[in-house]
Amino acid sequence: MTSSLAPITTDPSLSGQTHPVLIYLARLSPGSRRTLSEALELLARWSSQGRLGLWEFPWWELRYPHTAALRSRLATQYAPATVNKQLAALRGVLRECWRLGLLTAEDYHRTIDLPTVKGQRLLRGRVLSEDEVNKLLAVCQREHSPAGCRDATLVGLLAGSGLRRAEVVALQMQDYEPTERRLRVRAGKGNKDRLVYVAPGADVWLERWLRLRGTQSGALLCPVNRWGQVVVRALTEQAVLHILTKRGRQAGIAAFSPHDLRRTFISNLLDAGVDVATVQKLAGHANVQTTVRYDRRDERAKRAAVARLQIRF
Repeated sequence: MTSSLAPITTDPSLSGQTHPVLIYLARLSPGSRRTLSEALELLARWSSQGRLGLWEFPWWELRYPHTAALRSRLATQYAPATVNKQLAALRGVLRECWRLGLLTAEDYHRTIDLPTVKGQRLLRGRVLSEDEVNKLLAVCQREHSPAGCRDATLVGLLAGSGLRRAEVVALQMQDYEPTERRLRVRAGKGNKDRLVYVAPGADVWLERWLRLRGTQSGALLCPVNRWGQVVVRALTEQAVLHILTKRGRQAGIAAFSPHDLRRTFISNLLDAGVDVATVQKLAGHANVQTTVRYDRRDERAKRAAVARLQIRF
């Protein structure tokens, strides 16, 4: 396939463009935009034998044999859930091609007529124990600087409010309502707003951090420079990963990801007997089945059941 488009800007926040990928990505949240851009880049490279990226590739030239071949190749290399997410991105771009008049309705419907990939993999990631979370907070507390207080606040919001990494760095000062211990998450995953609550104990760290940060408008969590001064601008998602990796090493606990703290939040609520519909709303999941996948109680029950057996040698 050859492209009839000249390369264009890769900034999906721009408006007034008519590139189908640009229009599709503009509808997504920043976190999803990054992930699905990578998926589309992969599909474009595969379809062009490595010659074209997602911006140069002529998506409207794809037909059912091409998309069926992509589905088959994806299914051999990725987990079913990942493949279905990648195929959803492909369908989204092809839908924009149709809307822009680059594909006929007949070609569009034939090209996207791909069955979902069946199957299930073991859950990734892990849930941190209460002791591990306490160790993380302890190493932050031992650092008598604004960075220590900020990092304890970060851990508290991720593990106690279930925020995604992109959501926590996007928080602004006006998003926090101290009298209600409530945070407004704006344009979270799926471009949805929601209200979350700061867990007891985490609110103490947040209040301490805000006294150090000051009342200036802007990002809620900010960088701290080498001289211990707060710089009022947003943390990056990469900075969050770096902070948690550093604190995890200092605490001497096993490696974990920022999303593992979100898993911990959801699992702890379910363990505490909170109904799954409420947990779904707090987590910002579009589908309750997504919330159910975080429930590790069944695994613990299975482990306890097998522990009752005794194999005699």
